[in-house]
Amino acid sequence: MIRTCALAVGLVVAMAPAFAQDAGKAQSIAAQVCAACHAPDGNSIGPANPKIAGQFPEYLHKQLVDFKAQGGKKPARDNPVMTSMVANLSEADMKNLAAYFAGQQFKPAAAADKELAAAGQKLWRGGNAQTGVPACAGCHGPTGAGIPAQYPRVAGQYSEYLATQLRGFKDGGRANDPNGMMRGVASRMSEREIRAVAEYAAGLR
Repeated sequence: MIRTCALAVGLVVAMAPAFAQDAGKAQSIAAQVCAACHAPDGNSIGPANPKIAGQFPEYLHKQLVDFKAQGGKKPARDNPVMTSMVANLSEADMKNLAAYFAGQQFKPAAAADKELAAAGQKLWRGGNAQTGVPACAGCHGPTGAGIPAQYPRVAGQYSEYLATQLRGFKDGGRANDPNGMMRGVASRMSEREIRAVAEYAAGLR
């Protein structure tokens, strides 16, 4: 698992773009294109849509690129809504948006189920040796803060959104993770483990 992490880190770092933000243009696009789902400042008010304020720009940029259909091929991350949203964005637009939302103040969600969060804490810190599920903290950090240009911050994200993404990785519906790392992890997780980890991460700060 450590070797897999190292390979993924190398790949993401190598792909990390330089971000020079055109704040005015980014804010205009955010208001016209992104605000309906993510709010103008990236703090979505609906749990189906992720909070993207304060997220690492490298991660945001990668997701935007992955949502975009190019060369007649299906996008790497299949989401019809997001694919239509990014269809007319240029590479500069996507870098500007990534920098813009990364610079917004994050307003975290919260855990609602203490019992479920407690179960999630055990998985987050120690994984499940019996089924081969590694500790989430190994890549996303003890507090869910992530590692810039490597692994996204998940602390304070909506538990509903996190659980949906884990299910997507588990069933292959989401497949844009470097080296299939998240698919490998999620494939070993039970539904309760998915919900527990998501609940715990929502309460992290």
